[in-house]
Amino acid sequence: MRLQSLPGLAFALACVFLAGCSSISDLKTDISERMFGRDELNPPAPLVEFKPTAEPRVLWSARVGAADNFDFSPATDGNSVYAAGATGELLKLNSMTGKVEWQVDAGEKFSAGVGLGANLVLVGTPSGYVLAYDQQGKLLWKSRVSSEILSPPQVHGDVVVVRAGDSRIFGLNAVDGSRKWVFERSTPPLSLRSSAGVVIDGGVVYAGFAGGKLIAVRADDGNTLWETSVAQPKGTTEIERIADITSLPLVDGAIVFAVAYQGKVAAVDRASGKVGWSRDISSYTGLNGAAGRLYLSHAQGAVYSLEYASGKTFWRQGDLRYRQLTAPLPLGEVVAVGDLQGYVHFLQREDGAFAARLKTDDSPVMPQMVELPSGVMLAQTRNGGVYAISLK
Repeated sequence: MRLQSLPGLAFALACVFLAGCSSISDLKTDISERMFGRDELNPPAPLVEFKPTAEPRVLWSARVGAADNFDFSPATDGNSVYAAGATGELLKLNSMTGKVEWQVDAGEKFSAGVGLGANLVLVGTPSGYVLAYDQQGKLLWKSRVSSEILSPPQVHGDVVVVRAGDSRIFGLNAVDGSRKWVFERSTPPLSLRSSAGVVIDGGVVYAGFAGGKLIAVRADDGNTLWETSVAQPKGTTEIERIADITSLPLVDGAIVFAVAYQGKVAAVDRASGKVGWSRDISSYTGLNGAAGRLYLSHAQGAVYSLEYASGKTFWRQGDLRYRQLTAPLPLGEVVAVGDLQGYVHFLQREDGAFAARLKTDDSPVMPQMVELPSGVMLAQTRNGGVYAISLK
């Protein structure tokens, strides 16, 4: 993707500067959208024919506001599903039936959601506000951070951890939203705008940054435990040197896995921050894993299955080229990925062969799909569709 896209990206950059972007944030947004989501640099590969070995079906669907230029993902506590859209709608749905239990119209735009924890339902806004609702949809508090919020706030104990678009990470008091700590680090002059948030595990916050950096900080006070390089920028131009972690890391046991765009996928020891193994695989939307296998979506559209311990390839599915895939979601014997045309593809866990395919709507599936405890998966689309999908 990088070699084929560079002329178009150089032209895009020239157009942006000639048009006079109002801020570096506008420039990042323009580059990110040309590379990954709104403008197609390469036509998506045609859908291949195959003999289905599984039968997916939509158990229920619901509508929430469209996403605009933001990414949203549904969240679940098992009994209920929560979903938000850019128009300021927040829904609580019954996880079995999809019936709306309550609906909030915030009266302002949302840019991220939904986060759950400490009996809170959390969303973020383009102006940098975190809104905390209770389980009945009542607004409890509103707290502002340094810039737009592009990923769902997360909760650890009495701390709400929220990442701002300027790469600062804030720890807020879960009771009233007051600020407890802030983590910040310098970033390269040019980096990609992304909805990469944070993962909290064992009281530690893990997050990827521009320049291929992965950090671990304490959730209670924001103190840094370690920082390591998953990828090193390389190339002669600023665009070629982009090597950003634009997706969520995966924590499993003693290892943290992370992948960078135009960089590497790496296994990092979570105690020391030392890289155990790495491979030259580029991804924008990220990875997932289960049962000793790592699954990731390559920036050009291939899906990989790798061994946890060594990074060795089990299989590679290359027939989804340029389809702007979501992060993979393991579901028992299959792995699901969504694409830019609203399809969800189900691949056999053992060999990556196509097992089934289901169409949601005609808009892209959001980068992060979610599994319900019953093995049902949730997918949200850019047009505001929320789908609960089962597989037989």
